[in-house]
Amino acid sequence: MEGASKAGIVISAGMLLLVFGLVVSISVGWTDMGLVSGVKSLFAPSTSQEHLIVTTLRLPRALLAVIIGASLGVAGAIMQAMTGNPLASPQTFGVNAGASMAVVAALVLLPNLPVPFLAPLAFGGAVIGGFAVYYLGAAGGMTPVKLALAGTAVHLFLASITEAFILFHQHSTDQVLFWLAGSLDGADWTDVNRVLPWSIAGLVVAFFMARSIGIMRMGEDVAKNLGQHVFRVRMICGIIVIVLAGSAVAVAGPIGFIGLMVPHLTRLLLGRESQLYLPITALLGALLLVYADVLARFIAYPYESPVGIVTAFLGAPFFLYLVGKERRAT
Repeated sequence: MEGASKAGIVISAGMLLLVFGLVVSISVGWTDMGLVSGVKSLFAPSTSQEHLIVTTLRLPRALLAVIIGASLGVAGAIMQAMTGNPLASPQTFGVNAGASMAVVAALVLLPNLPVPFLAPLAFGGAVIGGFAVYYLGAAGGMTPVKLALAGTAVHLFLASITEAFILFHQHSTDQVLFWLAGSLDGADWTDVNRVLPWSIAGLVVAFFMARSIGIMRMGEDVAKNLGQHVFRVRMICGIIVIVLAGSAVAVAGPIGFIGLMVPHLTRLLLGRESQLYLPITALLGALLLVYADVLARFIAYPYESPVGIVTAFLGAPFFLYLVGKERRAT
């Protein structure tokens, strides 16, 4: 009962903060409207400048932050559960870097490639990055620190390939900067429509698998004793992570550290055994990215900074803290 009450408080507070964050997101920017005016502009005549700014630029950007934040948060939570590694996330396990490499390669080598093909390519790159990290980290016995080091090595290797594509095809540099910055700037309804089906599918399957994922968090031996098909669960969860992280990168670039920080924040608020672990992780991921995107607009105001800078500023020290904690534990 106490856990349910705590979860209810977190959900209620999170939803209120998310709604407020969305209002702020559609109200601030190059044309500052104020919170009340921002909301009113949603219902203003369709020919008014404020209505067009909000409905064609700011609202899809805010909704995209919700979708991508939720996707990356849940992807990180699943990775941490499947590997038993508190350092796991799409960023630290090379998934984002692999997806980014595939998208940049496509934009540089196949500039006329239809946009819908970018998401499947991002999925393929995510598979390459994630498999490479898992293979290297598992050699000789898997430990959280070893996986983190393997993730760093693979991330740097894939990032260097991405940089090579840019250096040897400088005429495409402007086109690919969006993917590398991890930015929501310039998002529109087309971007929302591209990522939404993948995110909904991934999140629905993840929530359906929540019980199995929760059991896997207890360890492989416990999961087997409780009747879980460990290999099947890991395969399904691997596909979920690839879909969620790959689709996010295909639209917004490699926004890092959301998947690392948010699962820890959820456990801090709820403990380890909550049945609402994944839904609340999705809520907190959306919340974090919405506010990070708002903050990114003020770092170099009136110019905008990539939201990836804000998440890295928050996430890098947190990652170092977790690495130090794991080293002391071993």
